Amino acid sequence: MTTDRRAGAPALTVTGEEEGYKRGLNPRTIQMIAIGGAIGTGLFYGAGGAIEQAGPALILCYLAAGLAIFVIMRALGELLTYRPVSGSFAEYANEFLGRFAGFATGWTYWAVWVTTCMAEITVAGKYVKYWFAIPEWVTALVVLGILFAANLISVRLFGEGEFWFSAIKVTAILAMILIGVGVLIIGFGHAAHPTVTNLWADGGVFPNGFGKSLLALQIVVFAYVGVELVGVTAGEAAEPRKTLRKAINSLPLRIGLFYVGALLVIMSVVSWREFHSGRSPFVEVFAQIGIPGAAGLINFVLLTAALSSCNSGIYSTGRMLRSLALRQEAPAALGGLSRRQVPYAGIVVSAAAMVIGVIVNVISPDKAFGYITSVSTMGIIFVWGVILVCHLMYRAKVRRGELPAADYRLPGAPVTPVLALAFLGLVVVLLFFSADGRTALVVGLVWALLVCAGYPLVDRFVRPRRAA
Repeated sequence: MTTDRRAGAPALTVTGEEEGYKRGLNPRTIQMIAIGGAIGTGLFYGAGGAIEQAGPALILCYLAAGLAIFVIMRALGELLTYRPVSGSFAEYANEFLGRFAGFATGWTYWAVWVTTCMAEITVAGKYVKYWFAIPEWVTALVVLGILFAANLISVRLFGEGEFWFSAIKVTAILAMILIGVGVLIIGFGHAAHPTVTNLWADGGVFPNGFGKSLLALQIVVFAYVGVELVGVTAGEAAEPRKTLRKAINSLPLRIGLFYVGALLVIMSVVSWREFHSGRSPFVEVFAQIGIPGAAGLINFVLLTAALSSCNSGIYSTGRMLRSLALRQEAPAALGGLSRRQVPYAGIVVSAAAMVIGVIVNVISPDKAFGYITSVSTMGIIFVWGVILVCHLMYRAKVRRGELPAADYRLPGAPVTPVLALAFLGLVVVLLFFSADGRTALVVGLVWALLVCAGYPLVDRFVRPRRAA
C-alpha cells in the first residue's frame, strides 16, 4: 500500500497483490463477461422507443457512442495494465485526483449498480408474470436471494452464471441477425417488405429531423452501461493484463456486430415506423417473419438480461465497498473476506440496499422508482468521465518520468480522451431537453450534495484509523 498527498490528505492506493482475492475468473469467463456487459435490456427492449424517435439515424447514434465507449475502455485498459486492481475506477481516482475523488467515484459507482439492480429485479418480476401469476415483488425477492447466495459462495460461481447469461443473449442476437439476413437474401418468412432500402426510403436516414435523432444519444449511451464492468474483475482475473487487454480489443467487433449489425438487420426486415416504445423490436421482427412463440422467446431472453445485470451488480458493488474500506473511506467491517475469498460484508450490505427496490416496487412502482434509478443516469457519466481524466493525469505523469509507461496504450491520446469527454458533456447537455433527462440531472445534483456532505463525516470517522 502506498500513500500520496493531495488536497491536504494522504491518498491510499492498493495493489492487486494486497487485495487478497482469488483469481478465479478464467479467460473464457472474462471474455463472455466483456461481451455480455455491453448487451442488456436497452437493446432487447428499449431500442423500440429509440427507433421510433430517431428512425434509421439510431444506427449512427450507436456508432458515435460506440467510438466514445471504445476510447473510455482503452483508457481504462491502459490504467489496468499499469496497475490491475479490483477497485478500478475508484482506485485510479484516489491515486491521480485525490482522496475525495476516489470516495465520490467509489460510492457513485456503488449507487449506479444498486439502483440498476433495483430496476432489474423489478423488471424480472414483470417478465415472469408473462407465464405465471406471481406478484412482481415476490419474484424480485426470490431473484435477489438466489443471485446473492451465488455471489456469496464463490467468484467462480458468479463467473459461470454470467457466462451462461451472456451466452443466451449473444445466441439470441446472432440468431436474429442470421434469420434476418436469410429473409433479405432468400425471402422466406412473412415479413411484408424486407429490403435494405427500408433504411433510407421511408423519410430518409433522419426522418424526424437531426435534432430528434441527436436526442436519442442519451438513450443510446445508457444502453452501454455495464461495458466497464470488466475493469472491476481485474483483481480476480487470471493473467489480468493479458486477459483484460484481449477483452477490450474485441470491443469494436462486439459493438459493430451486436448493436450496429442487429439494428441494420432489424430496420431492413421491418420498416422503422413499425417499432414503438414499450415493445421489443426483436419480438416485432420475429413475429413478422412468422416464428411461432416469438414473444415468449424474447421474454425469456429479456429475463436473462435482467438476471445478468443484477448478477453483475451484486458482484461489482461488493468489490467496490471493499475497495472503499481498504482505502478507509467506508467502515472497516466492509473490508472483510470470507474463507472463499469473497467480500461477504460488501455483498451483504449491497444486497440489503437492493431490497429497498422490492419495497419501493410494492409502495410506488412508478414515480419513486423513477427517481431512484435516475442515480444511475448521471452516475455512469461521472464514472466514465473520471476514467478519462485519470488517464490524462497518468499520461502526464508518464511524460514527466514519474510513472512507468504501459505497453498497452490508448491511440491518439491525449486528443481522443478529450474528444470522448466532450461527447459525454454533450450527452449531459441533451438531458436538459427531455423530462426524464431533467429528472436525472436533479437527482444527480442531490446525490452530489449527499456525497459532498458525507465525505467530511467519513473522513472524521476514519481519521484515527488513518493516523494509526
